[in-house]
Amino acid sequence: MKIVFMGTPDFAVPCLRTLAESGHEVAAVFTQPDKPKGRGYKMIPTPVKAAALEYGLPVYQPLSLRKGEDAEEAMRILRDIAPELIVVTAYGQILPKEILELPKYGCINIHASLLPRYRGAAPINHVLLNGEKETGVTSMQMSEGLDTGDMLIKRAAPIGENETYEELYARLSAMGGEVLAETIEALEKGTLRPEVQDDSLSCYSPMIRKEMSALDFSKTAEEVHNTIRGVTGFAMLEGKRLKVFRSEIANGTYNAVNGAVVDTKNFAVKCGDGRAVIFREVQPEGKKRMKTEDFLRGRKLTEGELLT
Repeated sequence: MKIVFMGTPDFAVPCLRTLAESGHEVAAVFTQPDKPKGRGYKMIPTPVKAAALEYGLPVYQPLSLRKGEDAEEAMRILRDIAPELIVVTAYGQILPKEILELPKYGCINIHASLLPRYRGAAPINHVLLNGEKETGVTSMQMSEGLDTGDMLIKRAAPIGENETYEELYARLSAMGGEVLAETIEALEKGTLRPEVQDDSLSCYSPMIRKEMSALDFSKTAEEVHNTIRGVTGFAMLEGKRLKVFRSEIANGTYNAVNGAVVDTKNFAVKCGDGRAVIFREVQPEGKKRMKTEDFLRGRKLTEGELLT
């Protein structure tokens, strides 16, 4: 089968590798343009581009698929290729109707949630922010709506109590490649059974905003913990920003001001419901990310000290 792949971040790389090693013809890879990074603003290829070049696959990086000369050129390339299938994983661009209708088998998207729950750009963040116990990966026949197409293959995964975005992202990324392989096999065998999404069960996961990472210690310990898990939290300690990458909820309750350190050995901070969150991995302003025990070797806490 002649396939075009569209994807951008490292989440999409297992799907590309699945296709490149499947025996199917990957005729082209579309990904977002390179971006400058670091002090020297060196142009860095997207993870999908880097992987595509490993396999010697042709790469195209249009600024837009919907308007302008880039879109016209992209459409010309796709018509020339005449793919039987387009696979999309975290591409970052909305496909116009003329592309969706171009391949014989249409366009299939690999989405990191159990649709119709958590449609949109940031499903992994939002399942953690909301304290969900289960998520997964869904392959979907793409339509003009936002993640509204018929569902093809769904695979569920439990979410660990203290699992972070980075950890869940890696698990679902690998699962995405497996779901794609299963979907294409079923497509070839003619055994796919598309299932229409029930819109009444849907919810949306919009893009993450920087301010969502601010820790509000008037909230419950679970809400603070889920913020850290879902978007990496931060608080101010002695006027300096402290990022928090990993946490867990302490046992017991405490009588103290919200945001007060209630356990200096474990760096536990009291929250609005009387419970406390223990910081397990932090990054002080201007320093490297480190385990909390390493942080506490150089920074002695006092009981009642406030974080804001």
